[in-house]
Amino acid sequence: MLLERAAYPSDVSGRITRAEAAHVARLARLRFRDEELDELAAQLSAVLDHAADVEALDVTDIEPTSHPHPLVNVMRADEVRASLERDEVLAQAPSVDSGQFRVPPILGEAP
Repeated sequence: MLLERAAYPSDVSGRITRAEAAHVARLARLRFRDEELDELAAQLSAVLDHAADVEALDVTDIEPTSHPHPLVNVMRADEVRASLERDEVLAQAPSVDSGQFRVPPILGEAP
């Protein structure tokens, strides 16, 4: 079965049978028509073939990374800068109460 193959990642070669494709579909709680199972088996086999290609690559001199590009801090600095005036923004709101946007109550909250 496919689960047995997954337990041994170094052995990803081989074709997926129709029964294995049906088993994977059942595990994923998916229903396929009989004619779709053949296509699913072919697609799963292609995924395993690609995994075998990746596994065959020589990566002994490649350092492990979590991201292909070095990232230090991708967030912008938190600095005060000019923005819209409060009165200008509130003037465009459909409803305002005590200098704040007034929104309809949600989840049964009292107004």
